[in-house]
Amino acid sequence: MRNKGWALASLLTLGALAGCGGGDPAPSSTAGTTGETAASLTSCGLDLEVTAPPERAISLEQNATEIMLTLGLADRMIGTSYQTDPVLPSLADAYAQVPVLAAQYANHEATLAEEPDFLYSTLSSAYAAEAAGSRADWAALGVPAYLSTFDCEDLERIPETVGFDAIFAEIEDIADVFDVEDRGDDVVGDLRQRLDGAVADAPQGTGASVLWYYSGTTTPYVAGHGGLPSTVSGLLDVDNAFEDVDQKWPAGTWEEIAERDPDVIVLADLTRGGDGDSAEAKKDFLRSNPVTSRLDAVRNDRFIVVPGSAMDPSIRSVGLVEDVSQGFEDLYGG
Repeated sequence: MRNKGWALASLLTLGALAGCGGGDPAPSSTAGTTGETAASLTSCGLDLEVTAPPERAISLEQNATEIMLTLGLADRMIGTSYQTDPVLPSLADAYAQVPVLAAQYANHEATLAEEPDFLYSTLSSAYAAEAAGSRADWAALGVPAYLSTFDCEDLERIPETVGFDAIFAEIEDIADVFDVEDRGDDVVGDLRQRLDGAVADAPQGTGASVLWYYSGTTTPYVAGHGGLPSTVSGLLDVDNAFEDVDQKWPAGTWEEIAERDPDVIVLADLTRGGDGDSAEAKKDFLRSNPVTSRLDAVRNDRFIVVPGSAMDPSIRSVGLVEDVSQGFEDLYGG
């Protein structure tokens, strides 16, 4: 897990990936309706019983918020928290309808005071003792608390690699919980179509190596094997420069990066305001540092900028494929 200052939460067979990002192992969270007004599902090993579609839901961080808003659930939400980036423009009006409970995580008492009937987070840190509190404790109170399969409390339950089928399954889980399965089908269908189009449009055969640079100037955090950038690299037929490192977000060194000398650098544009967080700050550093200024990608201005939050599994994941696909088309032609 990369060092973010706030916690974050399978590379599939390429033949299957080319179709729709499918083929990954069954997600640890599965849902099935037990009637038009109930759902029974398992989320990261915890059985959840939803006796009726929630009317007082709280999304505990932005990725969960954006999934719920995309499903048209603003009127079922009594709160949200931990906005890390500007909300997607298409969701801005809906987001404005939802009360913000805390700049970061609301604590257990503050969350309980809102009398929620459903909690949702894509990050396990939201359920820490100093945050909303454990999912088991909420279950004991009769409040289902859903957690994304990509950041389970039990690390052994987390899929080895991020697959798009598991991302889509999570969206469908939330749609099932709220009895809006048709909306879920429409959202996932649109995402699959966009994913297929982005993969089809990407230049093939470039042989390019890509450094996915998330954060840090003294110690750079980059994408290794198993995370979303690793999966996207495989989909777009490019080489992740640190694919041989069996960590999703390892800490690298500039000397090692210089040895690998990537052809293209994908820059996470972060809005936290920390040292080297923004894409422009990263470019300034790379151009001024004596080691990185000699990188082929830096000398030839081969950068692709993407929102920082897009590098995590979320409703934005297909947008990441589209942005990087377009970036490669701009750099190498169709």
